[in-house]
Amino acid sequence: MGVITAQSTSATGPVLAIDAGNSKTDVALVAADGSVLATARGGGFQPPVVGVEAALDVLGSAVDEALATARAQRADLGAVEHVSACLANADLPVEEEELAAAILLRGWAPTAEVRNDTFAVLRAGVDEPRGVAVVCGAGINCAGMLPDGRTVRFPAIGKISGDWGGGGGLSDEAMWHAARAEDGRGEPTALARTLPAHFGLDSMYALIEALHRKNIPAARRHEVVPVLFATSADGDPVARSLVRRQAEEIIVMSTVALAKLGLLEEEVPVLLGGSVVAARHPELDGQIAALMAEKAPKAVIRVVTAPPVLGAALFGLDRLGAPAAARTKLRAYYV
Repeated sequence: MGVITAQSTSATGPVLAIDAGNSKTDVALVAADGSVLATARGGGFQPPVVGVEAALDVLGSAVDEALATARAQRADLGAVEHVSACLANADLPVEEEELAAAILLRGWAPTAEVRNDTFAVLRAGVDEPRGVAVVCGAGINCAGMLPDGRTVRFPAIGKISGDWGGGGGLSDEAMWHAARAEDGRGEPTALARTLPAHFGLDSMYALIEALHRKNIPAARRHEVVPVLFATSADGDPVARSLVRRQAEEIIVMSTVALAKLGLLEEEVPVLLGGSVVAARHPELDGQIAALMAEKAPKAVIRVVTAPPVLGAALFGLDRLGAPAAARTKLRAYYV
């Protein structure tokens, strides 16, 4: 994680918590006693696309809104103590450090701490920072941590770092198999019929052309994944193999992380988040449960439904050394 401190301060709060994904940003201003003073929502955080400063401008709009709301309601609101940010695209420790330094220059608080947004899902799902989280949404990532501060993570920046799956990966795989089935290079699969039919087209060739020529917006590619799961549920072997592989990938990430933290033989939470697992597809859920029972029988699987900004805020209260009552109060606001 990236931690930058401009000067020493007394831990009185409030904390500015930020959870920023590719599509949206959530901000919460939280008092040291766990009270939520204000919240705001902004656009997505995409520094690889727009650059760091433009991406931080998006965060800044939401931060300004939250601060203005809180100050309008509380004239005695003190200065923000600390920024706790869990950010998409902060995939490497060096990127966390760079983003923490850039946030500090914005003057929102004298200290700033940046983590990858997978850690927000983990912290939101546990009462103490102990366990492993796998986020399977547009992409896939895994992080684990212990109360003593030790962490484990994967780079999770695509195929070059060994990743497989997530919504984007599953969409690509489904399209690949369907295209090859239609033109004869691959084994038959109902995906060659169900995918174009979903978009109102009569062939994979027509779907490929529509996507390539942008007659179908690229953003609609996420619609492929529910079709994949429905086709799998109908018994198609190729679709079922992709669902099975996604379950295996979730299990291998989580069990490797557990082993590296020395938790593989302990009762410990494994938190699942992201749109693919949050959809609760019975086939995927069942395979994850069966594989986890085989590979890490003491692990306790839970799907995190609390918003990740809760995790960012809890990290902020941890930083302040806030009492357990403050964390309980904060959690009650969101859960």
